[in-house]
Amino acid sequence: MAGSQQQIPDPRNERILINLNGALLPRAEARVSLYDGGFVVGDGIWEGIRLHKRALLFLDQHLDRLYWGTAQIRLDIGMDRAMLAAEIRRTLAANQMHDGVHIRLMVTRGEKSALNQDPRNALGRPTVAIVAEYKVPAPELRSTGASLCTSSVLCTPASMFDMRLNSHSRLNLIGALLQAIDAGADEALMLDPNGFVSSCNATNFFFVKHGVIKTSTGEFCFNGITRGNVIRLCEQAGMPVQCGEFTLAEAQDADEAFLTGTFGGITPVREIDGRVLSATLPGPLTQRVQELYAALRDAQAAGTP
Repeated sequence: MAGSQQQIPDPRNERILINLNGALLPRAEARVSLYDGGFVVGDGIWEGIRLHKRALLFLDQHLDRLYWGTAQIRLDIGMDRAMLAAEIRRTLAANQMHDGVHIRLMVTRGEKSALNQDPRNALGRPTVAIVAEYKVPAPELRSTGASLCTSSVLCTPASMFDMRLNSHSRLNLIGALLQAIDAGADEALMLDPNGFVSSCNATNFFFVKHGVIKTSTGEFCFNGITRGNVIRLCEQAGMPVQCGEFTLAEAQDADEAFLTGTFGGITPVREIDGRVLSATLPGPLTQRVQELYAALRDAQAAGTP
């Protein structure tokens, strides 16, 4: 596996305890019903959160996005923010985890009385699963970068399928990734309905030309917390950043490019559609963004704004 999701295998993950509806269970015993809405039709919302030096990075932003998403699909988690945060911390404590951990928080509509998509058939109790794993990006990504291939699968507007929702259903994004894999690339670069560069299948996309960092308007891409932090960091550091409508040809002609996401942080891009970018990896502005983001993470861990 390559790209921004590439990780270092860790045998400790075979022994983790998973929080399933409040019960801490060994990995092999954490199971949900075949009638669970998340299994039947992908009816659920998830979040990915990083534990860095004992700190749950950007936790408030992640919970904002989670509760916004569940509200959009009329899904009651059954816990307020404080209770859910306490469950995350209880899971980490049970696993004696302090650093280098990625948490997958999954909420589905729960068990249903019938195997169909109608949410009215839910029995009333959501499924809440918290999976904390030792998971850090492969260090070689800083020098090898990711290869992108443009997919024919388009990002969608909120009126069709809202890309801002971290939905359990990801088939459109998996389809885009499969096209990229078939082309020998690591990840898919996706366009919006108007043909402008939007995002990748699991991350947000930035490129650099003539010293200016460019990214999409945000209308058709993931509501990325790392993306938002990067834009803010660049503005604060006086680095030119533009959010707009950029063509695929502009992206392919970039001096450098990078991906952003909760797990991988800032991942350099080495080529787009077979064109190797001219900058060494990481490119100078990509490296500067990596440094700013690392400092922000450490400040969060230290309890400073």
